[in-house]
Amino acid sequence: MASNGGNYPYHDSDHELAPKEQAAYAQAGTGAARPRRRISNWIKIGVPVLLVVILAAVLGGVLGSRAANKNSDSSSSSSGSSSGGNSGNNAGGSITSGGRFAVATNSEFMVPVYPSTTNTALFTSPTVDAANSWPSDSFQPTTPSVLTVRPDRPRLIAPQYKWDSLPSMIQKSSYMKGWNETIFGNATAYYSLPPIVYFMDGDSGILDNAREFKQRIKAWAYVYRITKDTRWSERAWTEIQHVAGNGADSFGPAEDRWNAAHFLDAAEFSAAYGIAYDWFYDVFTDDQKSQMRTTLILYGLQPGLDVYTGTTTYGWWTTDVNGNWNCVCNGGLTVASLAILGDDTTGVASDLLGHTVDNAKANCALGPSDDGTWSETANYWYFGTTGHAEMASALITATGSDYGLLTVNPNFQLTGLFHMYAYGATSLFNYGDHGPNKFSTTANCMFLYADQYNRPNYALFQREQVDAAEPWSMFWYNPGTSGAFWDGADLDHFFDNANDQWASMRSSWTDGDALYVAIKAGQNQNHQTHNDLDAGDFVLDALGTRWAGELGSADYRSPNYFSSGAQDADRWKYYRKMTEGQNTILINQTNQNILAAPTVRHDTSGTKQGSSTVLEVDKDSTAFWVADLTTAYFDATSVKRGVRLLNGRKQVLLQDEINASGAIQWRMHTNATVTIGDGGTTASLALDGETMQVSILNAPTGAQFSTSEAKRFDTDPTPPAADQENPGVTVLIISLPAGTVTLQVLFNPQWSGMSSGDFVTPPSVALDNWSLRSHD
Repeated sequence: MASNGGNYPYHDSDHELAPKEQAAYAQAGTGAARPRRRISNWIKIGVPVLLVVILAAVLGGVLGSRAANKNSDSSSSSSGSSSGGNSGNNAGGSITSGGRFAVATNSEFMVPVYPSTTNTALFTSPTVDAANSWPSDSFQPTTPSVLTVRPDRPRLIAPQYKWDSLPSMIQKSSYMKGWNETIFGNATAYYSLPPIVYFMDGDSGILDNAREFKQRIKAWAYVYRITKDTRWSERAWTEIQHVAGNGADSFGPAEDRWNAAHFLDAAEFSAAYGIAYDWFYDVFTDDQKSQMRTTLILYGLQPGLDVYTGTTTYGWWTTDVNGNWNCVCNGGLTVASLAILGDDTTGVASDLLGHTVDNAKANCALGPSDDGTWSETANYWYFGTTGHAEMASALITATGSDYGLLTVNPNFQLTGLFHMYAYGATSLFNYGDHGPNKFSTTANCMFLYADQYNRPNYALFQREQVDAAEPWSMFWYNPGTSGAFWDGADLDHFFDNANDQWASMRSSWTDGDALYVAIKAGQNQNHQTHNDLDAGDFVLDALGTRWAGELGSADYRSPNYFSSGAQDADRWKYYRKMTEGQNTILINQTNQNILAAPTVRHDTSGTKQGSSTVLEVDKDSTAFWVADLTTAYFDATSVKRGVRLLNGRKQVLLQDEINASGAIQWRMHTNATVTIGDGGTTASLALDGETMQVSILNAPTGAQFSTSEAKRFDTDPTPPAADQENPGVTVLIISLPAGTVTLQVLFNPQWSGMSSGDFVTPPSVALDNWSLRSHD
């Protein structure tokens, strides 16, 4: 096996293990056939999407809590010696002893742990220093064309000028040092795994196979280009041959090895082939590259071209689909076509490029609404933006332009804010479906968008996250970016597009124990059948854990799970998709109306965090959000829900005003152990060694807390397949008969240092009269 003689320019040639920073991510692939783990019986509310990224598994039904350790055992190093020491350069974020802002990673939720310091001089406002940034690309065509590519290789994502500058960039940035080490560790871990085992996962196809293949190829190609050690290209070639059906073991049917019928699969395989073709271009022989082009065209590009020029049964994603399917499919086809353009004598690559860019601009680019919210769910944002960013980056580096893909939707630049505000103190506001396993999918589009949209706060937020360490980050991240993303960041943000309508409110960006409330209204359709019937749904974080959380995806292989979003669709018979499976109001034990059109209003004191990681907000700092949900219900003449922060953002009031002709239930799903007090109007929730006191204020006659398991009523319509179980999940319930009622539920996290006298009991104010000062 040839190598470069151990002359690694900035890496230990004897590296065997991934650093602590991302050890779990290094073990993401197993090489063994297995069903997706979304039907696991392990249920935790609020397990973060980044943990899903790292483990490469979407666990069906997520509630989730953090282990209750407040000591060092509850964190894992994020900036240890393997990640590089203090670089001595502020562009790299040289603040802590490891040269990085986050001092650790919470080992349960996999979120950054920030130092607690009031030294505001440590953290500066977001900015970009040109002196520490990447050099300019000399390839600047005056009239760019998708059919005219740069003369040198690589041409995708990372041209040679960036590889030439990479050593110095790594030396400038402690973040890039750590990511580089982790990528090497992951590549080493993947190296010893057997080739990916073909696994057809029902209607979801072989998408896991495709994304795991792409994950491996990216790591091996990166390490090869760093080291020029051909053992990495040889290992990649073994995997490339394997998924082409030319390995020692079989891989799918010869006529359709990449499963074009579920075109996401073929698109991700195509993207991975394109990356391998381009990044291994100098080491693969002409015969190897010819074999790759043949396989790529046969199983990926020609079926893709048939979508645009012929009659296929799998091209639905090209028309009026503004979500992840269009982004991933067009992105994969574009990356692969650009890779072989000039070598391809069939004309397939050039023909495809005549379709994919314009189609993506008309569909994929419309994924974010005018407030930045992704059209599907907060988890599907990952898939859509990864496809979009890879496509835009490949077009820019290969041809000199993105052709409007980044700008045709002027609000695309806001989608980074959507992602930031959807993240609470523990995890995402993970409403709706979580999606398939992520493998090669990350949030690292934030680095590209930071650069392209001049929003350095996106990069500063993402560089602290556990999924940042992968090859795209090494070239999309600008090491000249410095500052603290939280400096000047609003604690509250409201997203008002009618399709989504949601609010994000918090007490701090940097305190792991912070209070966080997110709540939504929005439409119960137009989310590409990834939503729940969940207007009024909310999550609640405090004291380092999630008290009210989401169950997430049901089993994607369940009959008719995606077949329809109509009112009587089988999808709405599965508990995790039904209204009763959400943290909202249930009336007459009936699902919400899919034609719901709520209206919202809100206000905030406008509190911003400063440069310090320690934030003491004023006692009158507050925010509130009120939704009229009447149109979401069949058996009600009025349903309104409001939430507000009280007492310097230490308490939460959730208020419902309902006039219904059917029985009313207030429902909240939790992992906590629930103890109901005498009289039934108080409940004590215990979770992870912490306590949340919940009380019904001004309790209507008969209003009492009760609990149940998280499962369907015996009288519910029977779904086509049995529900997944939700072990460890309790539903906190208030049941009332039909009529007119106001429910005021007060959440008091039992903060350290606060006595019972420090909590406030708010006055009773009708939702229509809520204002910033209405509860003083």
